[in-house]
Amino acid sequence: MRSIFPRLRERLPLVAALGALLLLVSCTRVGLVYRNLDVLIPWSVNEYLSMTTEQEQTFKTRLQEHLAWHCKTQLPAYLEWLNEINREVETGQVTEANLRARLEEAKGAIEEIAKEITPSTVQLLRKLTDAQVQELYDSLDKDMRQRREKLRDEWDDRLEERTERMEKRLGNWLGRLSPAQRQRVSEWALSLGDQNGLWLDNRARWQAEFRDALAHRQADDFPARIARLLQRREELWNEQYRQTFARNEQAAIRLLVDVMALADDKQRTRLLNRLDGMHTDFASLACLNGGG
Repeated sequence: MRSIFPRLRERLPLVAALGALLLLVSCTRVGLVYRNLDVLIPWSVNEYLSMTTEQEQTFKTRLQEHLAWHCKTQLPAYLEWLNEINREVETGQVTEANLRARLEEAKGAIEEIAKEITPSTVQLLRKLTDAQVQELYDSLDKDMRQRREKLRDEWDDRLEERTERMEKRLGNWLGRLSPAQRQRVSEWALSLGDQNGLWLDNRARWQAEFRDALAHRQADDFPARIARLLQRREELWNEQYRQTFARNEQAAIRLLVDVMALADDKQRTRLLNRLDGMHTDFASLACLNGGG
């Protein structure tokens, strides 16, 4: 299940996959995926940039270090996070207050990852050649063109896609949604309005700041600029986007509360089984039990 909340980070393409560590809680076979991140992440990176042999070796070495850090220092907290969600589902305490608390905990975990990977990001970016930087710029341009192109689709089509995407995410956890639950999802999708352009404008601002920083990657303030982009992206938001982001978060929380209030016993059992399975997958990882 992907995060149903609005995007919590504008991630740097070169190291974007490191942020996927946090999203592992949404994978069906989290243990299997986690054990193979060192293989999966380089494939993601290569979509944006061709690295030299030396750069690849440096990246893989630092990646192994980050994965070890994450497993040994962060996953124990994730296990407790899953336990809290499990208890709230079991006791019927899926409330706005509790979901807000879980969301803030997830944000805190993302912030820890951003801090952890910042030095590696700075090191990698500083060693890029001008040709590699241009390749990265081209990848960003292509991504933005594709996203802008989707904005040309009819609003009704984009609304339908948003609704179907959320139904699928919820269905992965709960099973087939009831008519009442599907109606609530439709209401949620409509309530967000046509905001994709606003989100893309914010993304463009982030990319413009990143490009300027990268153009001066040997400057003394480069590490601080990358730290800001990775760790404090809210500083680049304008007031309209800030308000929209907060409103969307709250709308997502209310949606979850309402969908769970409409859930039947079969759906709750499925959800609890999924949570238990994720907990088991995490808890069985060798790095949590003295292994490598």
